[in-house]
Amino acid sequence: MIATRRRAWIVVGLVVAALGFLVVQGLGNATVYFKTADEAVAERESLGTRRFRIEGAVVDEPKDGRFEIRGDRQTVEVVHTGDVPQLMQPGIPVVLEGRWDGDSFASDRIMVKHTSEYREENPDRVQDYPADE
Repeated sequence: MIATRRRAWIVVGLVVAALGFLVVQGLGNATVYFKTADEAVAERESLGTRRFRIEGAVVDEPKDGRFEIRGDRQTVEVVHTGDVPQLMQPGIPVVLEGRWDGDSFASDRIMVKHTSEYREENPDRVQDYPADE
């Protein structure tokens, strides 16, 4: 009887530990920091190699996964691993996910923002982006 209770407590403990692990992993993946290009450059040292999201406007056409984004004052060189979305072109606002790798931002995920919707939702961030044609 004692052995059965002990096994039951061990099983309950393992289930609770597994659920706790899944919750911590899920929360860890959900807390990816979002910074503008200006903020990311200013906070580069404190961000270190921690994963976060950076937002800016594409400066030039991507070539072999390399391009630049800009904020109000700062330009960031990006080295992207993976496919580049077809909608990506100069002047389009994007959010990239990755981390600092030396002086460049190593990205592995690109989210292209639809300009008119993005402007309506974030008028303070898009005042310098090119106007819709």
